[in-house]
Amino acid sequence: MGVELYLDLISQPCRAIYLFAKANSIPFEVHSVELLKGEHVTDDFAKVNSLKKVPALKDGDFTLAEGTAILRYLGQKYKTPAHWDPPELQARARVEEYLSWHADVIRGTFGVMLWIQVLCPFIDAHVPKEKVDRNIGFMVQALQHLEQKFLKDQPFLTGDQISLADLMALEELMQTYYGGFDVFEGRPKLAAWRARVEAVLGEKLCQETREAIRKLCAEPRPVMDIPSAIRERMKLRLSKIP
Repeated sequence: MGVELYLDLISQPCRAIYLFAKANSIPFEVHSVELLKGEHVTDDFAKVNSLKKVPALKDGDFTLAEGTAILRYLGQKYKTPAHWDPPELQARARVEEYLSWHADVIRGTFGVMLWIQVLCPFIDAHVPKEKVDRNIGFMVQALQHLEQKFLKDQPFLTGDQISLADLMALEELMQTYYGGFDVFEGRPKLAAWRARVEAVLGEKLCQETREAIRKLCAEPRPVMDIPSAIRERMKLRLSKIP
């Protein structure tokens, strides 16, 4: 029997987990948790993850939250190829290094464009131009670090083979790309890295996984009936954009 995964594929960590599970033929059942409908803040979902966030995993009586922890749990439980999360000390440390930087820099920076370009109109909100410009500057700087510190002249972010670092990074960048900021324009090295990652995963799987975020960001955008409590949460999140 497979594990149960609670996901919304508009979420970058959820897409990374879905891609990883599918690419490695891991048996799982998906429970859709729609963030914009507030399904993550219900009492029923709190029984799976009291933090009321996706992704979440349930394996029998065992539950687990947080994207990186779930990826590693799946990898160890189903004994996926070692290149995803290498056992060798220094190779593993490189993956850890990127994932730590990703959580601190990429997650906090690259989601902003999706909020500004796509989510604000759903709740009749606005982000001042100075904040938009400042966050674009943050992203440009982070992209330079991504290329120069991590990718360098190697095929993947942590070496010659794909790892969890590549999954987490690419899905965040693709979210920003669909959100209206082309992170690959003028960056041939980064574009070539994207092509290599997608070749390993498979074009069809990548398209399937990103369909929800593509539809959310496409014009004309869908009409969203967002509950008032979720609107307030979203406005609070927007107010925290630096």
